[in-house]
Amino acid sequence: MTGPVAVVGTGTIGAAWASLLLTQGHVVHAHDPGDGAHARLVEALASRGLSAERLAGRLEWFDDLAGAVAEAVFVQESGPEVSELKAAIIERIDAAAPASTVIASSSSGLTPTSMQAACKRHPERLLVGHPFHPADVVPLVEVVGGVATAAWAVERAMGFYALLGKRPVHVRAELPGHVVNRLQAALWREAYSLVQRGVVTVADVDAAITQGPGLRWAVVGPFAGQHLSGGPGGIAHTLAHLGPPMVEWWGTLGQPEWGDELIGTVVEQMDAELDGLTTERLASARDRVLAQILAARAAEPDLPR
Repeated sequence: MTGPVAVVGTGTIGAAWASLLLTQGHVVHAHDPGDGAHARLVEALASRGLSAERLAGRLEWFDDLAGAVAEAVFVQESGPEVSELKAAIIERIDAAAPASTVIASSSSGLTPTSMQAACKRHPERLLVGHPFHPADVVPLVEVVGGVATAAWAVERAMGFYALLGKRPVHVRAELPGHVVNRLQAALWREAYSLVQRGVVTVADVDAAITQGPGLRWAVVGPFAGQHLSGGPGGIAHTLAHLGPPMVEWWGTLGQPEWGDELIGTVVEQMDAELDGLTTERLASARDRVLAQILAARAAEPDLPR
């Protein structure tokens, strides 16, 4: 694709998209109606090493949404996760963007079909392009089409994200939370239940994942991990022997009672685990290690992509 990419909404997710696009050499047309949004974007980009000098001629700020998308070859919308606001933004983008321009929403839970109702001109080019935080570091992006989404729009979005160095996953059905958040929710449900029952602490859960399956999942994923567990027999051997116990465990998984008491317990134990470590330092450390993991994985030819 040649031409500017529009980033509409420049908060945490939008700023990350802008950073990735600029790093990959794209011209970015940015818009956000929030007070001080332009300055915050410049600050966020500077924190990622993108100084004003490096951005000269490649980042253009628009106070007017229509102007930001008028020449865009792709639009990444990252407005607030509020259906009414999202619909209003999508409607204005659809009214001003060229007919062939894909409109991708970063929505983490809203379905593309629900947003397509706001497209009065071309609902067929709207889809969800949901990144995984931090969006400029983690490769995953979920591409979800709605009832009216055309095949060419999905194909173009998948190709565009791949060119950005992303690993797009085509989600072929609309579900609340798409796929990744549903997978996370399944783990979180049991984790919160275990903490509520006093089986383990918050720190224990974090250690259980980061020092155990999380290490393997970063390399081969849960299904490929099961395949390797089966030795020469692969996943067929694993499922023949461990499938029945796994099904029994499913029947014992907990359902936490959500409320102030559980929330208070988790917050208190989270503070204890961090022991004064600031969110900023933790996030920076996370991103440094993620970059190392991704580099190591990219250098290994014998891994699924």
